[in-house]
Amino acid sequence: MEILYTAEATATGDGRNGHTRSSDGKVDFALSVPSELGGPGGDGTNPEQLFAAGYAACFHGALRLVARREKANVDGSEITARVGIGPDGSGGFGLAVELQVHLPNVDRATAESLTAKAHEVCPYSNATRGNIDVGLSVR
Repeated sequence: MEILYTAEATATGDGRNGHTRSSDGKVDFALSVPSELGGPGGDGTNPEQLFAAGYAACFHGALRLVARREKANVDGSEITARVGIGPDGSGGFGLAVELQVHLPNVDRATAESLTAKAHEVCPYSNATRGNIDVGLSVR
């Protein structure tokens, strides 16, 4: 694979209660462990929120690419990514993702077809395939 772009970010401090910053400064966040995971909560974001934002944006780009190829109207489309974290049964933690796709200008069958095709070309979907559960739903 020819690498066209590389993102770089560094985490500092106390891990999930620390800080993360990209090398160009465009991402610069305090991190807080959610109270649901036994942390203090607080104003900081967390890795799951950052992953959800990235996956939603990436999948949306893949969906729009597929839609252009098929000349489908995806104006007003939205992707919501829900990233869950919990014990994986082996003493560690695992992730699960639910991608909710909203395509107001196409019928359900077309929306489901576009969603499935986007899932095949999205880099995040390709990276997670076989590693974590990813559910797709069209609303």
